[in-house]
Formats: sequence, structure tokens, C-alpha cells
Amino acid sequence: MDNEILVAAVSIVTAGLTMAIGSIGPALGEARAASQALEAIARQPDEANTITRTLFVSLAMIESTAIYCFVVTMILIFANPFWNAVQSAAGG
Repeated sequence: MDNEILVAAVSIVTAGLTMAIGSIGPALGEARAASQALEAIARQPDEANTITRTLFVSLAMIESTAIYCFVVTMILIFANPFWNAVQSAAGG
């Protein structure tokens, strides 16, 4: 029972750290991309449509990093690959 509790606790802590650390980079990247896009639109208002379209594509690519962290977190919480190994080793 102690090993099961340990695996559960480590999985929850790891999931929390994954989301915490994994969302800082995309948040900073999105802020910088939006800032640079607004600066570019201020300099060249005629190119606003092109800049905006490129911004949205780049924001989607940046956000994919946070989505990958979310997927890893959900796997650790709901479909933990270590859980079955611990239960079989414990005889359960």
C-alpha cells in the first residue's frame, strides 16, 4: 500500500509541476508575439491583415506546447503507466 500511495503522490506532484513549468514558456512566448505584432501593425497599418493572420498561426503553434503539457498531465493523473506495474508488484 505504501508504494501505491508513493506513486500516486509523485504522479500528482509531477502533473502539477508539468502544468506550472510547461505553461510559463508559452505564456511568455504568446505575450512577446502579440507585442511584436502590435508594434508591426503600428508601423505598417496597411499590412494588418497579413500580420494578424501570421500572428494567429504562430499563436496556435506556441499554444501547442502548453497543450502537450496538459496531455502529459492527464496521462499522469488518469492513465498512469506506472500504476499497473506497482499494483502487479504488490500482488493486487
